[in-house]
Amino acid sequence: MKPELNFYDVKSRSKFASAEWRIETKVAKGKSRYFAVAKVPNAAHEAWLIVKEEFAKQHTA
Repeated sequence: MKPELNFYDVKSRSKFASAEWRIETKVAKGKSRYFAVAKVPNAAHEAWLIVKEEFAKQHTA
């Protein structure tokens, strides 16, 4: 079971918690960056949260 993470929605300037998220990896400046991505409640966009590499590797499907 995935842990519940706290996200911040920049557009509505509000915090929310979600247990339904996925891990995304992006390469920036030659390094891999890991993010948890969740859909914002009552909105069509997503919120991204930076996570550590160890956390991302544990929760990658």
